[in-house]
Amino acid sequence: MEKIQPPGLKGKIVLLIHGGAGNFKESDLTPVQQKIYEKYLREALEEGYKILDGGGSALDAVEASVKLMEDAPVFNAGKGSVLNKEGHVEMDASIMHGKDLKAGAVAVVRNVKNPISAARMVMEKSNHVLLAGNGADEFAKSIGMEMEEEDYFITPSSFEQWKKANEPASVPKGINKHGTVGAVALDQNGNLAAATSTGGVLNKLPGRVGDSPIIGAGTYADNNSCAVSATGHGEYFIRLTIARSIAALMEYKKISLEQAVNEVIHERLHKSGGTGGVIAVDKNGNFTVSHNTTGMFRAWRTEKRCEIRFFKE
Repeated sequence: MEKIQPPGLKGKIVLLIHGGAGNFKESDLTPVQQKIYEKYLREALEEGYKILDGGGSALDAVEASVKLMEDAPVFNAGKGSVLNKEGHVEMDASIMHGKDLKAGAVAVVRNVKNPISAARMVMEKSNHVLLAGNGADEFAKSIGMEMEEEDYFITPSSFEQWKKANEPASVPKGINKHGTVGAVALDQNGNLAAATSTGGVLNKLPGRVGDSPIIGAGTYADNNSCAVSATGHGEYFIRLTIARSIAALMEYKKISLEQAVNEVIHERLHKSGGTGGVIAVDKNGNFTVSHNTTGMFRAWRTEKRCEIRFFKE
């Protein structure tokens, strides 16, 4: 845990989280399903905000929120991750601190209970930014992180989706969304942080890595501009360096966070044929959510506002 700010020096605090975006509508979710998603999003939001409100760091807050979503079986991250072509779980995650631009990431891990915490340990306890595959799992195990057998991550829903995806001429049942979870935050000290975690793409080729563990694609944070966590068609987000592009537009064109996000999501991403969205907060506490899909699981909290939304406004 990072140093807590002394009482009496309180600054603006903001936390946003997301649980994936996609072309789903209200009719695709039953009232019971909506309540379940809302429950897990609220719990993750409250966990992270409690840290910020107590004077804790943005880095601790985003990790805590994402960990809870990794533990929830309804999101495609951690427990509940989708399966690859061979029927295995391969998870990716990254985290970044805007104060010093330090970052850590893991890719293609199979046994780390919380990939986002492993990503943070890569940042803090190694000389590297990204570890992948067996090496990442072994690193996490060597420093005493909680590990699980693969069966822990596979839920009845994710297994059923995989079976359907491998039936001839079949379409997997379930919500059509890009399965990723993430969080961005601004703390009382004016520091930004971002974190993203995913199980990747259903039926992907073994070893496939998307944007979530790629700094500048799925995750980025810089105190000079903003913090961004993305969810979408990873190959497009990597090619367009979505997260870093938002920060760069703010830095070089001197435009607002909202303008930068809209240009990247609704012009560059849209024109490329990619789909997805981002959550973002800037150094002044301005925040935005943008997606070019019909739905996105997202929530945010400030000292004055707390909202949870699923569908396009």
